[in-house]
Amino acid sequence: MTMFFEVSDARLTWRGDGETLVVEPWGRDAARVRAALSHDVVDHDWALLPPTGDVAGASATTIDVVAGADGREVATLTRGRLRVVATAWQGMDGQAMYPRAHCSLAFYDGDRLLIAEEDSGGALKRRARCYDSRGESERLTASFSAPREEVLVGMGLYQQDLLDLKGATLELAHRNSQASVPFVVSSAGYGFLWHNPAIGRATFGTNRTEWLAERADQLDYWITVGETPAQIARAYADATGHAPMMPEHGLGFWQCKLRYTSQEELLAVAREHVGRGLPLDVIVADFFHWPRMGDFRWEEEFWPDPDAMIAELRDLGVELMVSVWPQVSLESENFEELSRRGYLVRSNRGLDIQMSFEGPSRFLDVTHPGARAWLWSTLRRNYPGVRLFWLDEAEPEYVFFEYETYRHHTGQAVQVGNTYPQLFSRAVFDGQVADGAGVADGAGVDGVGPVNLVRCAWAGSQRYGALVWSGDIHSSFESMRRQVTAGIHMGVAGIPWFTTDIGGFAGGNVEDPAFHELLIRWFQMGAFMPVMRLHGDRGPQRQVVAADGSRRCHSGAGNELWSYGEEVYGVLARYVHLREGLREYTRSVMRAAHEDGQPVMRGLFHDFPDDPAAWRVGDQFLFGPDVLVAPVLEAGARSRRVYLPGSATGSGSAGGARWVDAWSGQEHEGGSWVEVDAPLERIPVFLRVGAAQTARDGLARLGAPASS
Repeated sequence: MTMFFEVSDARLTWRGDGETLVVEPWGRDAARVRAALSHDVVDHDWALLPPTGDVAGASATTIDVVAGADGREVATLTRGRLRVVATAWQGMDGQAMYPRAHCSLAFYDGDRLLIAEEDSGGALKRRARCYDSRGESERLTASFSAPREEVLVGMGLYQQDLLDLKGATLELAHRNSQASVPFVVSSAGYGFLWHNPAIGRATFGTNRTEWLAERADQLDYWITVGETPAQIARAYADATGHAPMMPEHGLGFWQCKLRYTSQEELLAVAREHVGRGLPLDVIVADFFHWPRMGDFRWEEEFWPDPDAMIAELRDLGVELMVSVWPQVSLESENFEELSRRGYLVRSNRGLDIQMSFEGPSRFLDVTHPGARAWLWSTLRRNYPGVRLFWLDEAEPEYVFFEYETYRHHTGQAVQVGNTYPQLFSRAVFDGQVADGAGVADGAGVDGVGPVNLVRCAWAGSQRYGALVWSGDIHSSFESMRRQVTAGIHMGVAGIPWFTTDIGGFAGGNVEDPAFHELLIRWFQMGAFMPVMRLHGDRGPQRQVVAADGSRRCHSGAGNELWSYGEEVYGVLARYVHLREGLREYTRSVMRAAHEDGQPVMRGLFHDFPDDPAAWRVGDQFLFGPDVLVAPVLEAGARSRRVYLPGSATGSGSAGGARWVDAWSGQEHEGGSWVEVDAPLERIPVFLRVGAAQTARDGLARLGAPASS
């Protein structure tokens, strides 16, 4: 009989002063922690999946409770490598003059302390779990003491070139070009998911780690331990869902621009691609191919026979992707029905207009199951034959990001809003699966499931086939550099499918030689990203009018490989063929993402965690385990310094690596810096000695064959 703890079915519960704290196993080396004030904990399934089978953990979990001589009681929950130590006591508060109950948590890998709730600080009377009432919800803060020397990575997409997040403060909110995925991995050997979709903040200070939710009904997080980032990635995928196997049309080149304005314009580009012998997997019909936002259908004047278009594209070996925006114009043929059914996001006060681009509109409320079902039934009816959708504006992009202004079906946006992009992806994915594109867990034939392009994500989005791109970024070398760290962090945060607008979205002019250089460098990098996709709003823009003279949304200049002159075309064409040559290797890397939760685009530290320098290099990345990519990120640069991880004198996974320059065939020791030539037509690429044959074959066309 314990004094402070309840133990039941491998679940540890503490209650004191109206607070309930629950710790339970949630995976092989993982636990979930929940705490609530004045009510029991709630079984929210925002991102975490219920553990099943051999990862459920009840039979392999032990809980020991020991009473101390000082009146304290210590409970230890052990699940695999993870030990959670809860220390409880009750004592007189000298200032309040009444007894108060306390319970603190610490997390260990075996006997090694990793992270612990912040202590009270004696007379400071700090609270590691702080509840600040906001009516029916709380403003929650959870504070931890963490290693000062740790390196932190993950957390999703932020527009900064910072690799190590230790010392950073991050907004837990989505914006255009920002996707908050609150999972962080420490070089100390743990992964931590803030399982809370509220708007908030994460601070990774040297004196404390602090998570804040502006509105929440409980504290909820998940923690795992692992010897390597790969082990942590595997555990996180098991906990929140694995990405499906990438379909074959996701492995090659995708062509896009803002925007193909008609069926004939799009078909002409696809025909030219194939006529030139350029590999092409996907071509995209971008936004405003519809009459009004929220109509979710083709505008007949510009797209008179979509069925014939799709059939011709299929004959050419090309898939069509169609843009879907969640905004519903007040003039849409669907607005009245959606408003009546309560399927639109609501504003809490004032005029209910949430976006005014190309006319006032409101957002479809995809947190409502009925709205999700309505969306898919409408897409299926109006886009027969289309298998790929581009889910734009998925944050959602309110005209002003005043999160307290809006209300969803599941609650106030400030409390639940970060789930929106995950549920937007789910709406289409679930419909595709129900119609035979896969099965409910995302695995179809050979594990293949749907893939849809989406502008934002949250924890768990990967299980809904979400290919996330980095939003409306600027066309500049500075922006390009930020996408390297963004892709690395997204992979750590469990989103293995990542891409960017090659060349940036805004600011590029087809006639500008400076932009030509940027486009070449970005295109080279894009050949080694999880999905290679060319897109952007290129200048000079072109106005579009209907037959009756009425205005339509503008189009940008040409954004095809041949739009920038013969010299640029020659370089771009080479890398499209290179991407095609890497198809076998890319497929194997995608399989590792699907089956084992491993990122496709990854930091050097992922495969070389014992190499300290690998945790500090943020302007290079690994494409799978065998290909090291060092993009040129400065205008005018014709060489760059490259770090090759894996000291030959190191231990464990960092020991003995050697690298081959894919252009010259020269070998280099791991753990070394090298200066390499990078003329405009070259991106520095290295192949790990002993790499898979598919990687060697794919890179052989770059230069001298790499040794094995």
